[in-house]
Amino acid sequence: MSVNAMVFLILVAVWCFAGRFFATRPVIPEAFSRWGHILLPLVLIAIGLFILIEGGAFEL
Repeated sequence: MSVNAMVFLILVAVWCFAGRFFATRPVIPEAFSRWGHILLPLVLIAIGLFILIEGGAFEL
């Protein structure tokens, strides 16, 4: 159990550092400020559809 917790915490730290790295690059925030209002809903809809399809919500 403690190995799982350690791996989880290490990978959360990796995601945090990766997010900070990309957010501090000037091109990335400019792109998100320009296209974020279009990109975010599309990503959330895609994730929702993926969950529904993989969960078998549309099977008869």
